[in-house]
This record gives sequence, C-alpha cells and structure tokens, in this order.
Amino acid sequence: MPSQSPPAPTRAERPPHPRESEVRSYSRKFPAVFARGRGSFLHDEEGRTFIDFFCGSGALNYGHNPTAVKERLLRYMTDDGLAHGLDLFTVARRDFLDALDETVLAPRGLSHKVQFCGPTGTNAVEAALKLARKATGRRGVVSFYGGFHGVSAGSLAVTGDLAARAALGTDPSGTVFVPYPEGPTGAFDSLSYLERMVADRSSGFPPPAAVILETVQSDGGIYCASPEFLRGLRAFTERHGIVLIVDDIFAGCGRTGDFFSFEQAGITPDVITLSKSISGYGLPMALVLISPELDVWLPGEHSGTFRGNQLAFVAATATLDYWRDPDFLARLGENAGVLRRFGERVTAELGLSVRGRGLVAGVDTADAERARRVQELCFQDGLVMERCGRDDEVLRVLPPLTIGREELDRGLDIVRSALAATDVRGPGHAADAA
Repeated sequence: MPSQSPPAPTRAERPPHPRESEVRSYSRKFPAVFARGRGSFLHDEEGRTFIDFFCGSGALNYGHNPTAVKERLLRYMTDDGLAHGLDLFTVARRDFLDALDETVLAPRGLSHKVQFCGPTGTNAVEAALKLARKATGRRGVVSFYGGFHGVSAGSLAVTGDLAARAALGTDPSGTVFVPYPEGPTGAFDSLSYLERMVADRSSGFPPPAAVILETVQSDGGIYCASPEFLRGLRAFTERHGIVLIVDDIFAGCGRTGDFFSFEQAGITPDVITLSKSISGYGLPMALVLISPELDVWLPGEHSGTFRGNQLAFVAATATLDYWRDPDFLARLGENAGVLRRFGERVTAELGLSVRGRGLVAGVDTADAERARRVQELCFQDGLVMERCGRDDEVLRVLPPLTIGREELDRGLDIVRSALAATDVRGPGHAADAA
C-alpha cells in the first residue's frame, strides 16, 4: 500500500473550468483534480492518494489500469490494430465473442446471441425494450420502484426516479411501476400484485411485452431481490409470454460474486443488458444478450456509430482471463466475506442497516445529511465513496474486485471511523464503536 498521503483539506467545490456545463455531478462531491490511477488507488495532481471505493460507478470492477489488460491494449495499438469498426467483422470482435462464449456463456449453458449497441448502458436498455416489443407485438412494460436504467427517453420510461424523469421535459409512458420486493417501506408481495394485474381484465394494463429489473438495485439504495422472488418472477413471465429483461449493467461482471447477478437464483433471463465493467478498463462498451428465438431484428434496425469499439473488445477479451484464474476467484470470495463481516459489525456497533451481496454494500444511515458528512470525512481521510438511495442517504461501498486485503481493511476502517464520528446516539456509543 502506498504511504499515507496528507489528508485532503475540508473545502468547497473546486471552481469548474469556465467552459464546463452545470450538469457535472461527481466533481462537486470530490474536490480534487485526479491525475492517475493504479489498482485500488486514485492519485490527484497535488500528490494525494485515495483508496477507490467508487470504481467509476461500477465501470472499474477490476481497478485502474490492470497491468495485463493495459499490456494487451498497448500491443494492439502498437501493431496498428483497428480502433473503429462499426459492425464490420474484425479480429478483435471475433476474439471477444470467442472468449465470451468459452469463458462465460457456454459454461453457464446460455445460448444467447450477442448484440453490440452504442457505447453506454442506456443504449443497451433501449435496444432490449425495443426488441421485446417487436418480438411480442405488445407495448407495455413493467418496471419496479427504485429501479434505474438510464437517462435517454426509452430508459427513463422504465426508471422510477422522478427527478431523473423530470429532466426529460415530457412524460414518458407505457410503463407500470410495481413495488420492488424490498424497499424503504419494507417487504412487498410483488409477485401476487403482478399476477392480479395481469389476470384482471379491468386492471387497465394488458399483458406487457417485458418485465425489466435489476436484481440488486444500486441507485435505489442497494436493495437485493431474493432468489425465491427471482425464480417466481421467471415462472410468472414464462406463464404469460412476457420477456424477462435483467439489467445487469451495475450488478453484473462479478460485482455480486458471480459473473451474472442472477446466477444465485438459478434462472435464465430472456434478455440481459451489460455495460460498465464489461470492457474491464473503463472503455465505452454495451451489449445485449438475447435468447435466440427473440433475435428478430432486421439488419441495421438498431445501430450506432460506436457499437464497434475495437479497443473495448481487446480490453474485454483480456479481462475475461480473470474468470479463468483460480486465485482471482478465491480472492473474490474472500473479499466478499470481509465486506459481509464489515456490515455485520456496523450493524452490531452502530445500529445501522447494511445491505448487499458480493462486493457491494449499502450502509443505510437513514439521514441524508449524515451520509453526506460521512462521505466528506472519508474523502478527507483518503477514500472516495459514493452515496445512493432515494435521498442519497445510503453509503455505497464499492471496492474493486481485485483489491488487496490490506487496502480493503484500511478502506473499511475509514468508513467505520467516519460513521462512528457522526453517530448521533452520543459519545459513549461512538467510543464503543471506534
């Protein structure tokens, strides 16, 4: 671990570049100008080092500049490998498809076709929804409270966040929102609600084209659907001819311990969306996995200029090597155990709810101001971490899958100390927890 750098001073947001839009977000929370990243660490231009529990909002599951991936990219570029290819046949594209099949799809018995979309997750969601409607001839979609699927028009139609939807300037339609089985107001029998909605001809909503969900909601506050619920939902959609779309853009690529977040439930979705860490290097890439019988696209029916990011193909192919490495898989399990025990300790000592699976945990402070203060204290102590939840009251602990034990323990200690320092129950409780 690098030597401890001086703490970041408490200060307001750095002045932005005069040309930059007010739409910026994360730079308002982390007042530093970052220059380099390696493994689990970020370095700013003033020489400070930060443990990264942010991971590019889930786009850097394997840390910053993983050596083997970087070397593969450098060799490819040195040899004048193609950088842009639309959907032409290329060596990089073929190598990625072969590696994905051999390493991920075939071992899990998945026969899905692979569609390359525009470079971001919201485009994969748009494609999945369009395809479901085309394949079924239906129009409506079911989504869930707390779900977040992107900020383009079609994706916002299935995103529950009212603030995000308001930015569209019009009312997206065609979606019925159902309470997630777990949420801020407690458990809900979502399956019974769905069954009644579809069975009652006076519900005002005909059988939908698709049901879309995150098995682990991120922006919604780190709520996890149980394996039992997911199996019930799969059976429900099969009975009624509804396309089941699992949005694995955040929770996939190993974040929950398995490559796909739905593996624990033993289900096979009809359509799966992936982005964020599928390239393994932070390079823009998004794809849709489609059950063969649903691959009813006409040529060029959903396209995009940057759906053939060759550098992302190269990086993604190299990243899949992790999933053949027993040491990586063992470390993933060990780190998940460390994070689980951290949650248990925070609950026991500080009385806070901690939710999550694998290498994601959400510490629910139930207090947006406290969560903001904890985030600020962590930054001052050398750790970058995001908030989520309806009011940003949940601390999202998101270390790299490849993080070493020393860095993981140090980062979690920083979080726990900040939580103890903001404990409103009094000095005695805080002292016990420190």
